[in-house]
Amino acid sequence: MTLRWPATLLALLAALVLGACGGGSPEVPESPPTPLLYTIASPGGEIEGWLFGTIHALPDGVEWRTPALEEAAAQADLLVVEIAALEDQAAIAHTFAALASSPGQPEIGARVAPSQRQDLYRLIERGGYKPEDFAAIETWAAALMLAQNSDGGSSRNGADRALLADFAARDIRELEGTARQLGIFDRLPPRDQADLLAGVIIEARERAYDPDKLRRAWLAGDEAALVKATSSGILADPELRQALLVDRNRDWARQIAPMLEATLRPLVAVGAAHLVGPQGLAELLRQRGYTVERLP
Repeated sequence: MTLRWPATLLALLAALVLGACGGGSPEVPESPPTPLLYTIASPGGEIEGWLFGTIHALPDGVEWRTPALEEAAAQADLLVVEIAALEDQAAIAHTFAALASSPGQPEIGARVAPSQRQDLYRLIERGGYKPEDFAAIETWAAALMLAQNSDGGSSRNGADRALLADFAARDIRELEGTARQLGIFDRLPPRDQADLLAGVIIEARERAYDPDKLRRAWLAGDEAALVKATSSGILADPELRQALLVDRNRDWARQIAPMLEATLRPLVAVGAAHLVGPQGLAELLRQRGYTVERLP
């Protein structure tokens, strides 16, 4: 079996971070798109940088750029992202395969509750796999592989990838990188990995009723909906939320602060769920004395 790299890790982390494949039809928003974009200002009022909430996969033809974002990108000294080398799919796949493979795993159906097995096998079939393909795949990796099949977008159209192309000739820095980000999943205890797989199954079933719900929220910059996403679905599990969202936000804030202090004016572009709520990056930077305000 060829391991297919999950195009996103959990990006909005409640579905906006779950990877996607396939095409889908473009969204036609009722109003102009306004994805989350914030200025970061010093106590003296000087703009020191920007926060932009990305989505890692979109259908073809979705318009999401705004004049405010274009202006911020033009003024920024550097781009800061979760993973900088998104185009190096061979290296990403190699890292994923090295971490994901571990012989002697339980049969994939035995890793979920009996009530979920039918849905699990449907998800496996939809992804073009067979249950035996997961005999040597760790549970967290199986969850990410199957998560690809539950959305209608493509990582080719991800906002993060578009911004990386814009900054190709400029300074780009990454907060985690592939190995470190995947390592977060690889280090999850077995029980949390099982919860992750169960959550992917539940979210795939629920998303079938309204697959574009969170995509609409992202396009509209609906903070309330995005905050709700940070404590529902997979992230309703306290241990997963701590590992996949809270701890990473704190680490990223520690990395971003020195850039701001050095007046490097970064455009920080990470999954939108990481920006919002009382433990989001916007609030964490406010706690460090910065004024963080949303732009239209």
